[in-house]
Amino acid sequence: MLYLIAEWLEFEGIFNLVRYQTFRAGATLLTALFLGLLIGPRFINLLRVRQGKGQPIREDGPESHFAKRGTPTMGGLMILIALTLSLMLWMDLRNPFVWACLAVTIGFGLIGFLDDYDKVTKNSHRGVSGKIRLLMEFLVAGIASYIIVSQINTNLYIPFFSDVSIPLSYGYYVFAAFVMVGAGNAVNLTDGLDGLAIMPVIIASGTFAIIAYLVGRADFSEYLGIPHVPGAGELAIFCAAIMGGGLAFLWFNAPPAAVFMGDTGSLALGGALGAIAVASHHEVVLAIVGGLFVLEALSVMIQVFWFKRTGRRVFLMAPIHHHFEKMGWSESKVVIRFWIIAIVLALAGLATLKLR
Repeated sequence: MLYLIAEWLEFEGIFNLVRYQTFRAGATLLTALFLGLLIGPRFINLLRVRQGKGQPIREDGPESHFAKRGTPTMGGLMILIALTLSLMLWMDLRNPFVWACLAVTIGFGLIGFLDDYDKVTKNSHRGVSGKIRLLMEFLVAGIASYIIVSQINTNLYIPFFSDVSIPLSYGYYVFAAFVMVGAGNAVNLTDGLDGLAIMPVIIASGTFAIIAYLVGRADFSEYLGIPHVPGAGELAIFCAAIMGGGLAFLWFNAPPAAVFMGDTGSLALGGALGAIAVASHHEVVLAIVGGLFVLEALSVMIQVFWFKRTGRRVFLMAPIHHHFEKMGWSESKVVIRFWIIAIVLALAGLATLKLR
């Protein structure tokens, strides 16, 4: 909104700052952070009153989690409100990439909300049927893929190599949808400890803010040998909104958590990262930057596959963060060490920009 006003005023005086994506990214981060901190206390109290017993705790989980009974969930709504309002204020409302990513974020958030609501009302950790949830996710991701691919080519670019790509043609639509759905569910599986998922999401968002800005600049993308996507620089502002809303949520989610993100937040933020990766043509790099999420998802798939074939478990409990808890690691030790891994992987992802 402010960008269109500044453009109408021909970016005169102080409005010239609004012309720059870097300024608007910083302003968006601070706006989302402020809004999140502002609405947080009352929002959490409202959730606590409405939900009563809060998020159901798995009976087969680590014993330390039983103390968390009564903690409200659906805290992801707080992130989505702060994120959406800050984007409406600072983004270029004519950019189709931002609208596509916002559609995935809100769409996945709604799916997660339905799942959280079902868990709370039935006092069960099962929620909505997995098949139904996946169907809805692919529907939302398919629509977003159509919007994004109408603005970019259908090549899959390979990191570490300049101008090396695999033409996927119409298969790219399916691939893009899988990236979004996979990222959403991977973050969802990671969200099992206080602060465990949100900080890696913030780190990945910061990384992709840099990538999106560079991809959107013809001069930088040519110098680095990465694909140039006109308009993708606006996604740096989207990433900044995730960071701001995420930091506000972390303020209340820090141990002991006053609120849980729930599927409402984890599905939405994961899907958003997937959509941003597709729009910036850095899908493979997302697997590196978000390697922690990939590891969590793989641990579940390996556990299920091996248990069905042999009746035995590879891990003491999946996702893998629970395995380390079962080994005797404290929750804070697991969280901090996983944060360190996320930082290292983000740096590795950034390295792909130059190692070509």
